[in-house]
Amino acid sequence: MELLNALKWRYATKKMNGQAVSQDKLDAILEAAHLAPSSSGLQPFEIIVVTSSELKEKIKPIANNQSQITDCSHLLIFAAWDNYTKERINEVFSRTISERGVPVDSMDDYKNRLTSRFSSFSAGQNFTHAAYQAYISFGIAIAAAAELKVDSTPIGGFDNTALDKLLNLKEKSLRSVILLAFGYRDAENDWLVNLKKVRTPKARFITELK
Repeated sequence: MELLNALKWRYATKKMNGQAVSQDKLDAILEAAHLAPSSSGLQPFEIIVVTSSELKEKIKPIANNQSQITDCSHLLIFAAWDNYTKERINEVFSRTISERGVPVDSMDDYKNRLTSRFSSFSAGQNFTHAAYQAYISFGIAIAAAAELKVDSTPIGGFDNTALDKLLNLKEKSLRSVILLAFGYRDAENDWLVNLKKVRTPKARFITELK
């Protein structure tokens, strides 16, 4: 599989060279992230793409001054819904019904069950569930980038509250989950570039129940 070769090639790039990722490659990565599966097809998150050098400089101290923030070509911010609401769920189902051309009431039972289920949980529990969906898209974006030989760095070490404030995410009822920097490796200055990829032995990582 070409994907396996791509995943063996990629690593969490520690130093990027500032080279720009072409728009067509970025579009392909974002399309892959957009096509990612999510629970009940709700897609309870958004992806914010940052290219502004000024904004990257403001984000850098929020993310422990990691150089990839400012040296990358594009910085993606995965931001999940802060809660599942009846209005948000209705919007998704209305769009699905319209796109599929099915009767307006054809999905009412399923929609009502979902709404009832999420309304029984706290906002914090619902945010956690939404964040899990964002992570699925995040993983697919990494794989898509690797196939295109675009380097990436997952960044979880940042002050979520400060970033949410900087980007006014609360006003959009969103909360930041994870960052993903795209660019190209600075092979001469990245200490990790030539080190062997190490993973847990498959015998310990995979359990088969027959």
